[in-house]
Amino acid sequence: MNDDNEALFDHAADAVVDLGNRLAEKHPESDPWALSDGLIAGAVQFWLYAHQPQDEPNPDDLMTARERLEELVQLVMQSAEESEYLHSPLDTDVGRA
Repeated sequence: MNDDNEALFDHAADAVVDLGNRLAEKHPESDPWALSDGLIAGAVQFWLYAHQPQDEPNPDDLMTARERLEELVQLVMQSAEESEYLHSPLDTDVGRA
């Protein structure tokens, strides 16, 4: 990813977090899981739209819906694994002494 695309990636990710925070503040009684699930649903829809095959696709483009979905799952896993929020002290697999 070139520097411009990396900066755009970071800006877009920050914007989604900011949107989630604004919505949570505006609706303090709301379920944060429902809010976050809605943010993911919107992001998935935009990602799928943006990754549709073009009229003249690049040979490196994924060409089937299944391949695009597998790429999306891989990106979500990578983002989750890189997140400081992945592990929680209340996870069921956390050791306790």
